[in-house]
Amino acid sequence: MAKELIWMGRTEDEVKQMDIKEFMELVPARIRRSLKRGFTDAQKSLLKGVEIDDKNINTHCRDMVILPVMLGKTIRIYNGKDYLPLIITIEMLGHYLGEFSLTRKMVTHSSAGIGATRSSKAASAR
Repeated sequence: MAKELIWMGRTEDEVKQMDIKEFMELVPARIRRSLKRGFTDAQKSLLKGVEIDDKNINTHCRDMVILPVMLGKTIRIYNGKDYLPLIITIEMLGHYLGEFSLTRKMVTHSSAGIGATRSSKAASAR
């Protein structure tokens, strides 16, 4: 039997039924202040797409707080090059969308290029 996920002492069904005022009381101060200031136009359009259950939600709003309305939805977040798909789970509540779509990747170097000196070709062969 799988263990039921709980967030702040509430089950997933209870969290989905929360309104934004209840949610604001449970999140840290930085998130609460961000929500209290209101949403930008881009964030409002993202929320509208989530509420009408749109299947292809692409967004540049990396500063959007993950709300209970978004649970179970797939949102594609822009990382500067591509839209990376993200399935929203209960553990992600109260975080920003940008935290889950990394903008930098690890650099991997291949062999030395054409015109490289002998010493640099030998160094990369190790």
